[in-house]
Amino acid sequence: MTSGTKDDLLSNRRAGVLLHPTCLPGPWGVLGASARTFVDFMAESGLSIWQTLPLGPTHPDLSPYQSLSAHAGNPHFIDLSELMEEGLLTDQELVQPAPETRTQLLTLAAGRFFNNQGKGQNGFDQGGYQHFRETNGYWLDDFCLFCGIRELQASPGWLQWPESLRDRDTGTLRAFVDQNQTRLARIRFEQFLFHYQWQALRDYARSSGVLLFGDIPIFVAHDSADVWANRHLFKLDHQGQPTVVAGVPPDYFSPDGQHWGNPLYNWEAMALEGYRWWLERLESQRHLFDLIRIDHFRGLQAYWEIPSATPEPRYGYWVPGPGDHFLEACFNRFPDLPLVAENLGIIGDDVEELRKRFRLPGMTVMQFGFDGSPNNPHLLHNHRSGDLVYTGTHDNDTTLGWYQSLDDHTRQYVNAYLGDSGETMPWPVIEAAFRSVCSLAIVPMQDFMGLGTEARFNTPGTVVNNWVWQLDWNLCRKGLSKIIAESAQRHGRSS
Repeated sequence: MTSGTKDDLLSNRRAGVLLHPTCLPGPWGVLGASARTFVDFMAESGLSIWQTLPLGPTHPDLSPYQSLSAHAGNPHFIDLSELMEEGLLTDQELVQPAPETRTQLLTLAAGRFFNNQGKGQNGFDQGGYQHFRETNGYWLDDFCLFCGIRELQASPGWLQWPESLRDRDTGTLRAFVDQNQTRLARIRFEQFLFHYQWQALRDYARSSGVLLFGDIPIFVAHDSADVWANRHLFKLDHQGQPTVVAGVPPDYFSPDGQHWGNPLYNWEAMALEGYRWWLERLESQRHLFDLIRIDHFRGLQAYWEIPSATPEPRYGYWVPGPGDHFLEACFNRFPDLPLVAENLGIIGDDVEELRKRFRLPGMTVMQFGFDGSPNNPHLLHNHRSGDLVYTGTHDNDTTLGWYQSLDDHTRQYVNAYLGDSGETMPWPVIEAAFRSVCSLAIVPMQDFMGLGTEARFNTPGTVVNNWVWQLDWNLCRKGLSKIIAESAQRHGRSS
């Protein structure tokens, strides 16, 4: 459950950090000591919000916005070394000269768990497993089936599976379950283990005054358990191919627009089911996070639909989204739903009016403010107290890299606006964000570390060198946590 509504969480000025768990160092996974070390750093720094990207298992491109599931956790986050304490793995098995793969080690641990060879501590036992399985049955069984089949198919994409598997023939699926009990049990165990370790981390974070802030991509990957198991809720043809796909027209991030390729929802079918699939998705995320951002919020008002036959973004067109009807269903089901709207890009008055009707905080980004217009909403003097301010997002260059890439005129404008020479960049931008009237200021960890373009996490519209940056504590300047804490305290944001 969440620890309060968004109004409760943002009633005080707070500072936070943006860092995806994949960035954390950890040879056996990150949800154990590595994540706790980061929480300790946050607490020492006066930071009370840890924002991540989506946590789901990814495709080979590693994008957390194209996950295999809208509900599942990424098993690569699981810290295998924690399983030694549970009696399910030994240190020799982790450090042997020719170590087994993560899947082999998890299979070994799962076998021991189901044979009651573990210590059964703190709910990590058969009772806890059965409770997890029962409360997550609305997505877990389909996900395990999807991943189990995927592991055994030469072509992992479900469109290329044999027709009886692609189309979920009941007899074929029943036979697959009967023949793959061990495999499916291991996949279920992985999800139980992920959620157990995540909840332990969440408890640890709360005890340190740190809250967790998650991210929901508005669309899901075509090659996902969600689309495979719910084809009627998406705009697909009779073979499962998308008839139209998601993207955006030209904007700040991409002058040619972006072709995301995600299948689009059949919102009429969604509405007929009372938006069941979406409400279940929100339920999953409420059990993981204290705040939740909806990425590409403007897609609820209207979304960019690109015909599959003409896949260039410029051939797309705006289609009305479910808007008020959908959000009313969400808040009727979850009155305390702690949503934040990502309202970046091409945003019209209609999108902002929708956001404000439901009192959702929006986003401002310091890097977007310097186009020369004093009316730019991202400039410090135009910020609003209920919103969030970022130095940059996961899609931006680092603030130092951004600053160094500016032309001389814009760089001088930035310096003049901030009243600084720019020699200590990115700290003038961080200080400005902390000074903002926005309730919550979020800074990517790369900016706190003062890193340049080499530490950029993602470049929209490209497919290489994304999502791979790793945090190296040795690159942090001496006393960084103290420097951050003093700045947070100076601007009334200290936790």
